[in-house]
Amino acid sequence: MADDTYEEGMRVRREVLSDAHVDRAEEAKNAFTEDFQELITRYAWGSIWTRPGLSRTTRSAITLTAMIAGGYWEELEMHIRAALRNGMSAEEIKEVFLQSAIYCSVPAANVAFGIGKRVLAEELGEQ
Repeated sequence: MADDTYEEGMRVRREVLSDAHVDRAEEAKNAFTEDFQELITRYAWGSIWTRPGLSRTTRSAITLTAMIAGGYWEELEMHIRAALRNGMSAEEIKEVFLQSAIYCSVPAANVAFGIGKRVLAEELGEQ
């Protein structure tokens, strides 16, 4: 099922997450997961991430915070990479994590900092 919302969602999804990530997700889908992949492409990426009201860096900051609050650690890793692709600096990501320590919990931020340290080292060569 393709339409403008889906196509625009796929375009933004690829820009934010990378072609390689989206290609892996597309190749991994099957009859059980294909409806979910279509849903997130259409609604998360095609209806929300395409809205003009917030910049992509702001959307990334909000998303990082939501991943920390929910304890969605694999998704946090993916969205740290996305935040970098969207133009956030390592310093800005650190500030989001510090803010999250107060509003989400210190233990959650501690996990986020560990994941962030590893991802930033892989992506930027930072220690």
